[in-house]
Amino acid sequence: MLLGTVLVLLLAGAAPASAHAALRGTDPDDGSVVKRAPRHVTLTFTESVGLLDDSFRVFGPDQRRVHTGEATHADGRSDTARIGLPRKLAQGTYTVAWRVVSADSHPVSGAFSFSVGKRSATTSPIDTGPAEDPLTGGLNDAARYLAYLAGALLVGLAAFALLCRPADTSALRRPLVAAWWTLVGSTVVLLLLRAPYEAGTGPADAFDAAALGRTLTGRPGQALLVRLAVLLLTAAFLMWLSRRRDAGQRPLALAAGTALAAALALTWAAAEHASAGIQVPLAMTSSVLHLLATGVWLGGLVALLLTLRRSSRDGVADDRADEMADGVADEMAAVVSRFSRIAFAAVTVLAVTGVYQSWRGLGSLSALSGTSYGRLLLAKLAGVVVLLLAARYSRRWTARIAAPATSVPRVAPATTVPRAAAVHKRVPQPVGAPAEGPGTGEPETPDKRTEEPPADNGAQEPPSDKAAQEPPAPGAGPDARRLLRRSVLVEVAVAAVVLMITTVLTGTLPARAQAEAARQAPAGALPPTTLVTVPYDTGTASVSGRGTVQVTLDPARVGENGIQAVVAGSDKGLTVVPEVRITFTLPSRKVGPIDAELVDRGGYWTTNSVNLPLAGNWTMKTTVRVSDVDQVSVERRVRIAP
Repeated sequence: MLLGTVLVLLLAGAAPASAHAALRGTDPDDGSVVKRAPRHVTLTFTESVGLLDDSFRVFGPDQRRVHTGEATHADGRSDTARIGLPRKLAQGTYTVAWRVVSADSHPVSGAFSFSVGKRSATTSPIDTGPAEDPLTGGLNDAARYLAYLAGALLVGLAAFALLCRPADTSALRRPLVAAWWTLVGSTVVLLLLRAPYEAGTGPADAFDAAALGRTLTGRPGQALLVRLAVLLLTAAFLMWLSRRRDAGQRPLALAAGTALAAALALTWAAAEHASAGIQVPLAMTSSVLHLLATGVWLGGLVALLLTLRRSSRDGVADDRADEMADGVADEMAAVVSRFSRIAFAAVTVLAVTGVYQSWRGLGSLSALSGTSYGRLLLAKLAGVVVLLLAARYSRRWTARIAAPATSVPRVAPATTVPRAAAVHKRVPQPVGAPAEGPGTGEPETPDKRTEEPPADNGAQEPPSDKAAQEPPAPGAGPDARRLLRRSVLVEVAVAAVVLMITTVLTGTLPARAQAEAARQAPAGALPPTTLVTVPYDTGTASVSGRGTVQVTLDPARVGENGIQAVVAGSDKGLTVVPEVRITFTLPSRKVGPIDAELVDRGGYWTTNSVNLPLAGNWTMKTTVRVSDVDQVSVERRVRIAP
């Protein structure tokens, strides 16, 4: 019932899309020259987007901002954004800076330009403002990481207490409370920062009542509100759990805890990459399972580390009471053994869901090295490999703790017996109080112990004092627990790093969406080779001896074409060179070379009369001369459309 309610609140109106919106096309086209001033500027994205009050900023040829109308969706399509322009626009180049919020809650932004009548001769860059406020972005990222970490600890600590059943859970109480408060605090911070994070403004805008109201009506804000509600229910559950004394209520506690943990994980899945893209229901399920498995493993490791420390202190405090010390060791062995099985199941779930999510985000193997998303994923996989190696050593020490190795040999067979019987059959240590005889209630003398046959039909000799004084087996008992604590500590440290990479990964454009944006150019758009950046290096030490030539080919179609070439030196600034020459050759049809005959217009080279008669893949040869003797030629392939 709880999961159904959360699903209805968070997923109402959600539609399949490409996770993380990417710009698919613009109207007017980027870099185009239109004869008449357009009435609107329209952007088309790969998924539905949300609009902001300042989604568009248009700058004219004089670098001043142009007054525009309110941003809307074009023709009711949620994957578009449109802004109205004034009726009369002066000739020249206009720059459009845009910012929208993708369906997976992450803001995306960019800029493009178009020209009315002719391009402006100015080469001064236009400041379109920062993509985001660095302080807001940093605070938001820190809060997101703390929320992930606190959520994993909250789920893992509670799961450890319920599933591994340690007799003493006092070591887990303070970390559990701290995790709950940290998650509440980070969620409140994320809720307040949501509006300035989307708009790219400073943290002071977090207290704007109107902006906060818009946040609460959007899906990311609603997901955060639901998370706070689930946390309140979680607090009530933990208080009830702390007072529970009846072991028969364990199934009810497990069911309630599982429902709350799944609802908590769903508040992340509903506002991240899983909520948009292909196979949304399966992706949501996979994301919830992935988050739960991460919490059970990472939070369970922390709980195990705390429990091991507490048991070691109890063992030191009680080493004069052999029966109690052995009870702590036996109980700890059972707890460690249970967690080992649970951790193995969690790692299996992480592996299966991680492979699916990687496939869904990448789309192709080449994206692993060719995109930021793929490189971050490789870094995460490397961290997971280190984590698994550390877990392997932990399982080794876990097996030794769970094995029946003790500081002295046991006479009783390896069967489950009552604790009282186990105490009576203990072989006494060389020093210490004498033990009671089995069932007599009287002290047992050394003579009685020598004469009494062993419990297993007399086939085994009772251990001698020499055997009792033998040192413990290597890696057994306290040594194994100490080594296990060290390996678990390494696991916790590496897991924290992996969780940090995951936080960055969830805010990165998936490779599949990036490829989809490049593949789905709208009909009528200019070919992607309209704007070509040509690097050059003449081998000289001057600023102009190495740099780039930005070549704009308009409209890159059969017939008359215009060309504009701008040269930037090694310092990224515009530079003046004696000559820029561009020729075109179509090798498949043996056409060319056709000289563009560029003319120096005082800072850039241009022509409006290059006739390219055939469609196909042409070779554009760009020659840059920086002195009387130093020049270099670079070839690039350009596509000329019919």
